[in-house]
Amino acid sequence: MSFSIAGKTAIVTGAANGIGLAVARHFVEQEANVMFVDMDEARLAEECGEAAEQDDSGLRLFCGDLRKKLTLANLVSATIDAFDRVDILVNASRQITRTDPLDPEDDTLDAMLQQNLLTSYRLSQIVARKMIAQAEKEEEPGDQIGSIINLSCIAAGHTHPDLLAYSVSTAALEQLTRSMALALAPKGVRVNAISIGSVMSNSLQAALKSDAELRDKLIRHTPLGRIAGAGELVDTAQYLASDASGFVTGQVLTVDGGRSLLDTVDAPSH
Repeated sequence: MSFSIAGKTAIVTGAANGIGLAVARHFVEQEANVMFVDMDEARLAEECGEAAEQDDSGLRLFCGDLRKKLTLANLVSATIDAFDRVDILVNASRQITRTDPLDPEDDTLDAMLQQNLLTSYRLSQIVARKMIAQAEKEEEPGDQIGSIINLSCIAAGHTHPDLLAYSVSTAALEQLTRSMALALAPKGVRVNAISIGSVMSNSLQAALKSDAELRDKLIRHTPLGRIAGAGELVDTAQYLASDASGFVTGQVLTVDGGRSLLDTVDAPSH
């Protein structure tokens, strides 16, 4: 079966940089209509502004704070206005912040749950309802009503003490993936996640600048012996978005160079 997503409409969050940007650009190249979503308006315009100004580009931009429920509703409305429907949601927006587990003033866990879990949950709810409503209006709806893809990390099961909040929020996101997959399966909406290892994202680049030994440590703990590029996740995302994965739901597909095969706690998961 083809991995084609041509003609489908996707919302991709975290699309101003890193994995989100790579996935969104790849989807456009595969002839999907894509709403690029991010809070960083300047970066979003810098990366995609010219293309978004072309009416026939199949690419639009949306900037806003997705932690606000009204912004989520506005995002879905803007997508429908631009492309008439939504078939794919990629929740690629995430935040990684170090945590001090003994500091009672440290509110990192609250922030990580809000950014990495609740935002994806609320947006998925709204998009799933829209997908189901679309199918109900179609004379002959197919089995593939829609696909929701969450961006997870091996930190969900291989944690580091300094990344307590990130690990907890990521583990919760994987359980959310399974729970929503079960709840939405009768309606034909599939929910899966991609769990990543060390990928050269903006957050990892910043970490490498502040820790001269981190690069060697990450490579040493990755059996394939390197850090992945953001573009190496795009084919997995396309597979999960396409009808080729029509019988796949509630799964966490790991793309980590074999890193999760090792039981190490001294190398942070990025």
